[in-house]
Amino acid sequence: MYKWIKEVLLVSMGLVFLSPIYIMLVNSFKNRQELYDNVLAFPQEFSFQYYIEAMNRMNFFNAFKNSLFITIISVFFIVILASMTAWMLARTDNKISKIIFMSFIATMLIPFQTLMMPLIQFMDLIRNTLNIPMLNTHGGLIFMHIGFNSGMAVFLYHGFVKSIPLSLEEAATIDGCSKFGIFWRIVFPMLKPITMTVIILNVISIWNDYLLPSLALTDRGLRTIPLSTFYFFGEFTIQWNLAMAGLTLTIIPIVIFYAFAQKQIIKGVSDGAVK
Repeated sequence: MYKWIKEVLLVSMGLVFLSPIYIMLVNSFKNRQELYDNVLAFPQEFSFQYYIEAMNRMNFFNAFKNSLFITIISVFFIVILASMTAWMLARTDNKISKIIFMSFIATMLIPFQTLMMPLIQFMDLIRNTLNIPMLNTHGGLIFMHIGFNSGMAVFLYHGFVKSIPLSLEEAATIDGCSKFGIFWRIVFPMLKPITMTVIILNVISIWNDYLLPSLALTDRGLRTIPLSTFYFFGEFTIQWNLAMAGLTLTIIPIVIFYAFAQKQIIKGVSDGAVK
């Protein structure tokens, strides 16, 4: 009896958590009159006309290309820089390395909202004094993504590096391998499980990010997908059916990505935290 009650509660909780997705999907097929009549009801006709209109107004393929470019380049540099940093910090046992590592952890605890205005002012200062285009460019946004996401990546890599036997690196040193060769030939291949986790978590985070791109990008041609969906939320009216269609288009790629990668997330996080 207790087991049956527990299963009913779990199913009920699952339905509650999935209800926003249901509302988004069914309302993306409705016209505005149907949507206002009953939000929970099925549409009278399943038509993709609102998806087509949403894609045109969002400039979907350009926004998709921008999001893909920013995400891939950002994640690439996060993996390279964070893995090397974590390896050096884990293999250097002194106070300076510990302070640096704790500084990376501290960045994970600081809310972005407290830093966003000073950050944009500082990026604007760099643009005006050094003539480096840090705002309204994909390069500047990538630079900021690398900075804000490196703390967690270093933390995950640091825990995993400690599980790698130091004797392997010592043997490679005796054989004449350089520091560069030790890392790329021995250490980095062994970091594959946690590297997959870092990639997955950062892809999800950067792809779905709205706040930082909204502060850094102004030109419509540079917008990412989350920024493009905001087009439907006007100052006086909201085109809910088109907005729902746009949001559905936004989450489909990341849902597919997560579906194939969820096992790696669980395994990698547990390995990085425990080891």
